[in-house]
Amino acid sequence: MYVIVELAISDLGIIESSSLLFGPGMTALTGETGAGKTMLVEAIDLLMGGRAEAHVVRRGAAEAVVEGRFVIGDDEHVLRRVVPSDGRSRAYIDGRLATVGALAELGATLVDLHGQHAHQSLLGAPVQRAALDRFGQVPIGELGAAKASLAAIEAALVDLGGDERARAREIDLYRFQVAELRHAAVEDADEDDRLDAEEDALADAGMHREAGASAGASLTADSGAADAIAAAMASLDERAPYRDLAGRLASVAAELSDIAHEVRDRAERIDEDPERLAGVRARRQLLRELRRKYGATLQEVVSYQHEAETRLEELLSHDRRAAELDERRAQALDALQAVQAKIRAVRVAVAPQLAVAVHGHLHELAMPKARLSIDVDGPAGDDVRILLAANPGSELLPLAKVASGGELARAMLALRLVLTAGPPTLVFDEVDAGIGGTAALAVGRALGALGVTHQVLVVTHLPQVAAFADRHVVVTKHDDGERTVSDAVVLTEKERVVELARMLSGHDSAAARRHARELLTSAAAARGLHT
Repeated sequence: MYVIVELAISDLGIIESSSLLFGPGMTALTGETGAGKTMLVEAIDLLMGGRAEAHVVRRGAAEAVVEGRFVIGDDEHVLRRVVPSDGRSRAYIDGRLATVGALAELGATLVDLHGQHAHQSLLGAPVQRAALDRFGQVPIGELGAAKASLAAIEAALVDLGGDERARAREIDLYRFQVAELRHAAVEDADEDDRLDAEEDALADAGMHREAGASAGASLTADSGAADAIAAAMASLDERAPYRDLAGRLASVAAELSDIAHEVRDRAERIDEDPERLAGVRARRQLLRELRRKYGATLQEVVSYQHEAETRLEELLSHDRRAAELDERRAQALDALQAVQAKIRAVRVAVAPQLAVAVHGHLHELAMPKARLSIDVDGPAGDDVRILLAANPGSELLPLAKVASGGELARAMLALRLVLTAGPPTLVFDEVDAGIGGTAALAVGRALGALGVTHQVLVVTHLPQVAAFADRHVVVTKHDDGERTVSDAVVLTEKERVVELARMLSGHDSAAARRHARELLTSAAAARGLHT
């Protein structure tokens, strides 16, 4: 779960330097008017990719810096935003420079701001639709499957080709290529290697024959090597000292005779074949042309032939295939429309149930006359809009057009009490605007309940709301005559009583403290806690 663990602010508004540690549950942010509570919300808004204005930089400072640390299980994200007094702001995610858009995209999964800020996920139509679907357990999986099936068929139709002229040109091209490749009849990827060796042999046949004939003649000619050996043998005949050498000469003479015979025989078998040589060379040239057109190797040429034959068959059978796909498309469209009608019916049925559930909380949150409606439109009821009329006689308007920040914040609180899904950290600003007494207690109780499942940060002026918080942060302002600075600190239990007393009576007194302790005890009891 994402949780804001730490927030560090420098030179933002009247906050010179402040660092706050947060925890789970509900945190109340209080302080006198103008102390800078809204700057804490502004800081979070900047980390969520909010608009950065130069005027938020503290007077006399070069830039404002906001950093936030968010825990995700055992991991964490560190977001940083730098706003210079002149120039464009800079955004960082985990120490790396990022776009404001990337910061906003990540921020949307971390925090929901409710009040005068724009980063409220429930203002978006897709999120409102998803919220309705979760509330009513709408079976949207069927819708996705039906859409995917139709999209796949339509993609197949596009691949098949719908331009008759383009298809005719493609058919002509593949017909030529397939005919050329079939005529070449390349079936052996090693053919070119064998032809290379054969070409070498045929090209040198004449020289090979002449060389063999010349060698044979040299060996058998008069006064040649054979005669010389015979003469030497005659000279050594019957000479005892040379008897062994004479035997060796006899062996050489026999070997020489065999070689001379084999050379003559091999030379006579070599045939010159100019026609075959020309054929081999022509074939090799054809193979080179095929490799140039269809692949770097003969194996690639053969593979391309198979692909071309398959594509040609597809093109030639286009009409039959197109008819099949058209029929399947019609069936898929019927199936999609049936699912859409089913989903729409469920959404239409669930919408008033959600409206009633939310309206019950609006009554508790000092909006008893408010009307909330959920419009569902479109084939599958995809167009979902939550409409609110905060006061009697007011027109039902989309949530994004509700003028009052306090009314919008309370409407969002009511929705969040019903819809527990969404970003785990919720920030409420102006949620208690224009209310008090019993209504304030109801708002505080609702925020405290929401803090069980979410991290909730609340800017409040009301002690009845702040009393329900798990922790309390007070923002104070100091003026030394030359400058005004603001600071924020987490209160101890004793300090919290003092702050609630101030909020109750405007000053610290024994009676106010007693009332503050009673308020804390009452809030704890309402939440089922022991004090």
